[in-house]
Amino acid sequence: MNQSALLRPDWTPATVALMVLGFVVFWPLGLAMLAYIIFGERLRGFKREANNATDGFFAGCRRSHGRYRPHFSTGNVAFDDWRKAELDRLEEERRKLDEMREEFDTYMRELRRAKDQEEFDRFMRDRKNTKRDDNGPVAEFQTP
Repeated sequence: MNQSALLRPDWTPATVALMVLGFVVFWPLGLAMLAYIIFGERLRGFKREANNATDGFFAGCRRSHGRYRPHFSTGNVAFDDWRKAELDRLEEERRKLDEMREEFDTYMRELRRAKDQEEFDRFMRDRKNTKRDDNGPVAEFQTP
């Protein structure tokens, strides 16, 4: 079992022990661990949304930077045209990379979901086979 599996945001023995230890050492640490156990699954999505928001904010700042100096030129029309074309090409590449990142995130989310579904199906199959191997299906309680 790897470290990330031991410290996943769930009620595992490792997380409970860290929470108790945190409360013993310094109560805010225990409280932080309790919050991680309860809300940890939401942190990944929150982090992604925060990163996207800051990326969008700074991209807007980069785009608006040119608005304040709309007629800035070097005096060389050919260079200014080339520079504008290159900046447009780079912005298009950035947009494509952002789309590919979103597609990859979606792919990884679906891959994790499929893996989880496969593990769950295997568990249910094994559980079903174990019950049948014991004494067959469980007899229902019948009243006389």
